[in-house]
Amino acid sequence: MLVEDFIIYVYCLVDDFYQKEITIPLRTRGREPKLTDPEVITMEIVGEWSGHHTDKGIWEYFKGYWLPLFPNLPARSHFVRQASNLWKVKQLFHQYLCHQLRADTCNVHLIDGFPIELCKLTRVRKCKSFKGYANYGYCASKSMRYYGFHGHLLVDERGIPVEFTLTAENVDERDAA
Repeated sequence: MLVEDFIIYVYCLVDDFYQKEITIPLRTRGREPKLTDPEVITMEIVGEWSGHHTDKGIWEYFKGYWLPLFPNLPARSHFVRQASNLWKVKQLFHQYLCHQLRADTCNVHLIDGFPIELCKLTRVRKCKSFKGYANYGYCASKSMRYYGFHGHLLVDERGIPVEFTLTAENVDERDAA
């Protein structure tokens, strides 16, 4: 499958979901953005699939290679703001995909945890983010001590992500499930 066909397929999938599930307007004030919400979500999905894991990387990829498909691509700051405001829609889309792929009805699920480092250990005293929630931890697979959170990813037997949980470092994976 060509990348252009993949982009169109993902857009059709996202747009069909969006038209069916999002029945009330998300914005009540201000001008409508140049780029539609399904286009932004499509760009994020395709950008992640193609190996661009930052908003800046995704925006630069589409600006450099796919501008004919997205002629209304706004400035990067507008794109990033619009994409971050769609977090709830993306969460609903993920649940929709899990239901369509029947990943939520599987009998076998695997859970794995990974560290989410807030800052280096030397900077912990100055770190004001998430005070009282973050904790010290140790990741044996990376042989590192860190200050932050513990992410837990729940996947089905085919490897489809079903759920993601963020906990303090001292919470066990079995308790997070």
